[in-house]
Amino acid sequence: MGQREPVLILGGTGQAGAGAAALLRRWHPTLPLTIAGRDPERARRLADELGHATAATVDLRRRDLGLPATTACSAVVAALWDDRLHGLRYARDRGVPYLSISSGLVDIAPEIVAGAQRAEAAPILVASHFCAGAVVLAAREFDRIDTVRIGAVLDEQDTGGPAGAADLERWSTATTAGLVRRDGVFTWVDGPDAEVEVRRADGTGLPGRSIAVLDVPSLALATDAPDVRFDFAVGESTGRRLGGPVSFEAGIEIEGTDRAGTPTRTLRRLTHPSGQRPVTATGVALGVERLVGLRGAAVAPGLHTPEALLDPAYAVERLAESGAVFTDVAVG
Repeated sequence: MGQREPVLILGGTGQAGAGAAALLRRWHPTLPLTIAGRDPERARRLADELGHATAATVDLRRRDLGLPATTACSAVVAALWDDRLHGLRYARDRGVPYLSISSGLVDIAPEIVAGAQRAEAAPILVASHFCAGAVVLAAREFDRIDTVRIGAVLDEQDTGGPAGAADLERWSTATTAGLVRRDGVFTWVDGPDAEVEVRRADGTGLPGRSIAVLDVPSLALATDAPDVRFDFAVGESTGRRLGGPVSFEAGIEIEGTDRAGTPTRTLRRLTHPSGQRPVTATGVALGVERLVGLRGAAVAPGLHTPEALLDPAYAVERLAESGAVFTDVAVG
C-alpha cells in the first residue's frame, strides 16, 4: 500500500463514522485512519482500538477544520452534517476525494453547486441516500425495469445517535412532501397521496409516507424506470416486536422484464438483525474503499453517486458479510 495518507473521518466517533472505520480496518488492516471528533478522549480511545489510526479534534466552523497546516489525508469523510461545507472545501483545496452522507435531498443544493463550481478539483461522492446508498445498491438488476417501490422501516430506537436524530428532524422540517417518479415525471406528493402502509419483515404494517430521498432519482435515472417511490415508516421493528434488539428492514419491489422477455415482479427483502448502523457503515466504507483506490480504477474528479461508482454485486457481498440477510420472493 506504500505511504498512503490517512483517511480523515469527520464525526469518526459517531455511529456511522465509527462503524465505517471498523469495517475499513477489517477489510484493509494497514489503511491509515484519522478519527476526528469533538471529544478528543473518545477519538483517542477509538483510534487506539483500531490501530494504524490517530485521533484529531476538529472545528467545523473553520475552513482549515482547526487542524495543523501540516495535516495530510487521502480522503475526507463527512459522517455528520457538514453544515458550512468546510469539510468539502478542505478536501477540494487539497485535491483529495470527499464523501458525505447527511445532506439529504433537501440540503444537497449547496453541496452540488460547490462541487460543480470546481469540478476538476476532486472526486465528490454524494452518498446522502438512505443508509449511505446501501439500499440502492441492493436493488436487483433486470434487463428492463418499469417500477421500483421501496418500503423501509426505521426503529424509533435506532435513529443513529444525536447526529442521526438531528438529520431526521432537519429533513422533516424542510418538507413533508415526498419525491416520486410517476410515468417518467419527477413529482412532489403530499397529504393522502404521500401516505402509505409500509410492511415489516413479519408482514405486519406500519403507517408511513413517501419521503424526499436521493434513492428515488438515483434508481430512476440508473434504471430508466418510469415509476419509482420510496416509502418510509418509523416505529417498532420486527426484531423488537419479537422481544429482541432493533432490526433493520427494507422491501424492494421491482417490476420489469427478464432476459427472456417475460414480465417479472420480484420482492427483495433486506434485513439486518442489528439495525441500520451496520448497513449505513457498510455503505460508507464501500465508498471510501472505492475513492482511495483500494478497489477499482482511480476515480475522476467531479460529482459521483454510489450506484455510479460501486458494483452492486460486490456491495451485496459486503452487506451479507456484515450480517445482512437478503430474501427474494417472486410475487407475480
